[in-house]
Amino acid sequence: MPVLRSAARRAREAQGHPAAADEKAPEAAAAALAAAPAPPPVEKRRRVTRAEEREREEIRPREVVAGEGGDDEGERGMDEPDSAARSADKLTFDDEDGPTVPEAVQVGSSPKYRVDRKLGKGGFGQVYVGHRMSATGPGAVEVALKFEHRTSKGCHYGPPYEWTAYNAIGGIHGFPRVHYKGRQGDYFVMVMDMLGPSLWDVWNNKSHIMSVEMVSCIAIEAICILEKLHSKGYVHGDVKPENFLLGTPGTPEEKKLFLVDLGLATKWKDIATGRHVKYDQRSDVFRGTFRYASVHAHLGRTGSRRDDLESLAYTLVFLLRGCLPWQGYQGDNKSFLVCKKKMATFPVSLCCFCPHPFRKFVEYVVNLKFDEEPDYAKCASLFHSVLSVVGSNPDVRPINTDGAQKLIHQFGQKRGRFFIEEEADEQPKKKIRVGMPATQWISVYNGRVPMKQRYHYNVSDSRVGQHIEKGNADGLFISCITSCSDLWALIMDAGTGFTSQIYELIPHFLHKEWVMDQWERDYFRLSTIYFLSMFSS
Repeated sequence: MPVLRSAARRAREAQGHPAAADEKAPEAAAAALAAAPAPPPVEKRRRVTRAEEREREEIRPREVVAGEGGDDEGERGMDEPDSAARSADKLTFDDEDGPTVPEAVQVGSSPKYRVDRKLGKGGFGQVYVGHRMSATGPGAVEVALKFEHRTSKGCHYGPPYEWTAYNAIGGIHGFPRVHYKGRQGDYFVMVMDMLGPSLWDVWNNKSHIMSVEMVSCIAIEAICILEKLHSKGYVHGDVKPENFLLGTPGTPEEKKLFLVDLGLATKWKDIATGRHVKYDQRSDVFRGTFRYASVHAHLGRTGSRRDDLESLAYTLVFLLRGCLPWQGYQGDNKSFLVCKKKMATFPVSLCCFCPHPFRKFVEYVVNLKFDEEPDYAKCASLFHSVLSVVGSNPDVRPINTDGAQKLIHQFGQKRGRFFIEEEADEQPKKKIRVGMPATQWISVYNGRVPMKQRYHYNVSDSRVGQHIEKGNADGLFISCITSCSDLWALIMDAGTGFTSQIYELIPHFLHKEWVMDQWERDYFRLSTIYFLSMFSS
């Protein structure tokens, strides 16, 4: 966390100076220790390996856990997503026990495909690479083949529910094309586009961190894709890095983003009436992935559009920071512990060291009502502003955001109204929704001898130093300073009695050596200020 550490030097009597320095050492150390925030529970655990970090934490219907041994049947591993397409450079043959898929597939009017290596496995099906057996003819040469056994949980006395969802969305922007589907033997088979690596794969190959520019592009395009899906009356239900795939490398689509796996998709709108589905809650059922699921999903509430956006928010923070505060929990009550930690983590803490728009996005999505229509244009514009700041050239962006330009244009037409709303948001509100903190500055004045004084408030990180240096040039020194979120308030006086003053704004707790060095230079510590926010270097 960024810390403003400052020290000030007073004119002392020569005989009192050594003793004063010795007396302040234990006091300063105690103050620093008391101010240090308590570490999260995850940090207290032993250091885990990367394999343990990618624990199995996927779909777990709570009503079927009792009586089962070993891993839950519906659980998916972090490295084994149920995707309609995966990167072809991480393929393995299936050597697990159980029914084997056919060696060749032909459904409906499709060409005959040879079933090749396995791409991945999930709670409802498994995906293989398929190669067209004929040298010429219609159909793609290489495709993704998704198999679901007729007895799987996704098949209820008929074709998988996922087929219904793909039929309904009709090949909209951001989803792979389904070329053929049908049944062969005991399997329902879907022939789809072969895509490239998932965002999880990309994140792994980038030393578990992505650039702000990359994640901002992902955010813009993902919001657009979810808006298209929601417009068809469906919510995805399992938004996470493993279900976002890039296009095939070496093709014009390699920079495009795709959302796959509609196995948990549900309707948020009744197509016949056009009305929102009714609210319900079943605390014994969980649908999704523990790490990225919304709080409402943990509580068994009916899924709606807000849940997809909340899961996207957690996905973006994970890709940018490399971890989430609720990772590392184990045991039968894992869902409860993760949900409890999510509910206790405020956006300002979750988005620490993330650009400001990320926190704004999290604050917005966690406050959406069950049946409220999200403002997709406003959400996309938050991350578009990040790209404007970093000076990203649209032609060389890591992810193609052309599909979201219509949303950005909508925001541009209404930006005047949005600016008014944002200004109104800064004012104190009478009604505040549960779960979000409300803060404002409180100024206290005491009677004292008149002197020159200067008061600054709502000062951003980058401007704190400018105000301090200007005040020092006018003979003023800091007498009081505090922070809230990513804003500062400080009072500078001409009557402090200080002869000089130093400070430092750093993203971590101050070091003992630094404090002791200042004591050696006849300085003593005035204050140590903490705040949960991003520090711009």
